[in-house]
Amino acid sequence: MPMISVVTTLYKSEHYIAEFHKRMTETISAITGDYQIIFVNDGSPDNSLDLAVKLSEQDPHVIVVDLSRNFGHHKAIMTGLAHASGDHVFLIDSDLEEEPEWLIPFQEKMNQENCDVVYGVQEKRKGGWFERWSGQLFYFLYQSLAGSDFPKNITTARLMTKAYVASLVRHQERELMLGGLFHIVGYNQVPFVVTKKKLSETTYSFSHRLSLLTNAIVSFSSKPLVYIFYLGLVTALISFLFIIQIFLGRLLFGQTLLGWASLIASVWFLGGLIILCLGVIGIYISKIFTETKNRPYTIIKKIYKR
Repeated sequence: MPMISVVTTLYKSEHYIAEFHKRMTETISAITGDYQIIFVNDGSPDNSLDLAVKLSEQDPHVIVVDLSRNFGHHKAIMTGLAHASGDHVFLIDSDLEEEPEWLIPFQEKMNQENCDVVYGVQEKRKGGWFERWSGQLFYFLYQSLAGSDFPKNITTARLMTKAYVASLVRHQERELMLGGLFHIVGYNQVPFVVTKKKLSETTYSFSHRLSLLTNAIVSFSSKPLVYIFYLGLVTALISFLFIIQIFLGRLLFGQTLLGWASLIASVWFLGGLIILCLGVIGIYISKIFTETKNRPYTIIKKIYKR
């Protein structure tokens, strides 16, 4: 059997680490004795790091990558994947909403399909109405503006070949959106239907989701800039036709344009439109600024292992 690397991140995970390690060890041991479990501590404010370090002292299969601060879930994942040396890499969240036992059917599916990736996908998104609604809105806007058709309701959990992971970690963006990166890397990717448990409240607030959406769109598409061009073109055309109407009305019929309210409303509308367009362009420029500085997307403080 191939060597398997398990990669997971830690953030407010102290209540789940022990059970996750136990279940993951039991599951992976049923497949192979050659494995590693990589915990990436993403600046967790609780006792997650200490618990993970104790596991690394007791279990030689455990490696703890401690980041210098909280960099974000996606960046922590990419750091963990860069340290995985297995022939197959199993990525999963440590909060037990995604079950460690999924590794076995994922492995069987990969062997049957002879594919490079088996990824989890939910038939129905978990959580309350807001979580489901915001998730559907995210995918709709992303697919509309970014022009990408990556699968809906994907989970973090996925089993990947070493070649796929090597291609994935070659991407060096400072601002990461893993759902899009997973998709554009290519290779033969096969979905596997799973059901996530609801054990805790999501840490993704509406503002966080909005930030992710903005980053996802500007990272993978220039469509908003194209839409701004057409919006400006249509606005200019309408204004030009309106000017011709005023001119002909004055010249042929002696009409005068009345209504300061409509004039002020038009000024405010065009002013808001200009600010909106400048804001979108500014977001793209800020992303260029971030990328050109070429800062590391994470900083490793220390690696713990036996």
